[in-house]
Amino acid sequence: MFHLSTRGQGMVEYGMLITLVALLVIALLVIFGTSLGNTYSGIINSI
Repeated sequence: MFHLSTRGQGMVEYGMLITLVALLVIALLVIFGTSLGNTYSGIINSI
């Protein structure tokens, strides 16, 4: 019975880790999104 609760705890930890990574990616896109878009547009326009 203890084994089942630790497996569930591991799944919750993986879920929290995935959520943290997703929030980090979203925050970085909000912060750098405009400048990255402008950079890609400049590269595409120069081709």
